[in-house]
Amino acid sequence: MYKEKVVICMKWGTLYSGSYVNILFNACRANITGDFTFVCLTDDPTGLDPKIVHHPIPDLNLEPSHWKKGGWAKLAVFAKEFFGLKGRALFIDLDTVITRSLDEFFTYRDDCMVVIDTGPTWGIQTKDDGPLAGTGIFAFDLGAYPEILDDFMARRDDIVKETRIEQIYVQSMVSKMAFWPKNWVLSFKYHLRRPALIGLLLSPRAPKDDERVIAFHGEPRPIDLVQGGLWGIGPNWGFGKVKWMTDYWSKHGG
Repeated sequence: MYKEKVVICMKWGTLYSGSYVNILFNACRANITGDFTFVCLTDDPTGLDPKIVHHPIPDLNLEPSHWKKGGWAKLAVFAKEFFGLKGRALFIDLDTVITRSLDEFFTYRDDCMVVIDTGPTWGIQTKDDGPLAGTGIFAFDLGAYPEILDDFMARRDDIVKETRIEQIYVQSMVSKMAFWPKNWVLSFKYHLRRPALIGLLLSPRAPKDDERVIAFHGEPRPIDLVQGGLWGIGPNWGFGKVKWMTDYWSKHGG
């Protein structure tokens, strides 16, 4: 059954400018076949492309600390009614690079929520060697998981204390969850960045043809690889502009 395609991102504070949203929008437009709606939830729509639908970030009564540690504001997308939109949603963090088609991200296991496995697939050890949900890019049917938001609003402080980060909480609330194939979503840090200190001499590996999405979580951020100079956190530094990243940035309007 055909489902309308909706891409959702969020921008708050001053870390990311409107140009970040526009670049992600253009990258999605280049890698999604047919019509889709691109929605940005933001506290400041300045500079956004007119084709981008923007709404204020729903008020979840978050404390300042909740905005800095864990993406708790993301839980707003699980509202029973999401600005009148229906269909299959693909949430994408702003610091994400789209290198290949996203079409299958809307149809892969479209009977449930699909997230990144940041556990063994990304080399992160878990207590039971099982998957660990990551919400850098995840797919779900709009309106299908209102209990996630309802429970959070009722038990916010306990949930934040118990789970620390929103993706762990989401995993605990979803009984049927699937994970992207391991070569679809890579971590820049774990899969493309060179080993400690070697990054000062060798540029990061470029994505391969079957690697579709690169997640930049934490530092460095995509813009750092565009601007050049010394980037990253020691001893995992890199140096200089990265051609495949500057080409991507320029191609999509940066």
